[in-house]
Amino acid sequence: MAFCWTSLHVKDLEESLEFYREIVGLRENRRFEAGPDTEIAFLGEGETKVELICSRENREIDMGADISLGFTVPSVDEMMNFVKSKGIKIQSGPFQPNPHTRFFFALDPNGLKIQFVENL
Repeated sequence: MAFCWTSLHVKDLEESLEFYREIVGLRENRRFEAGPDTEIAFLGEGETKVELICSRENREIDMGADISLGFTVPSVDEMMNFVKSKGIKIQSGPFQPNPHTRFFFALDPNGLKIQFVENL
């Protein structure tokens, strides 16, 4: 068995695509209409794939407070500066729970916690 992707229901597909392309660095690789009121976009490659689902009928999204997606970055400090320069607030951190890992959280446009992790 292999992991396929993480599916996220989003309020605004364009806003979410911009975040995951520009901030997280995922490449959009497919996009299609999945019915009269739903559009789906896939981003990422290899083991890291995200599916964004936008229904024009249902704009109420509940991401849950205890879920986050984690992405590795070369430098937490540089990523924090980049995120702030894009007008995105740092939700919490940076944290360093051990000598080998440092991370912080920001929120995507739908309120999902995104963890940016530097392996030291």
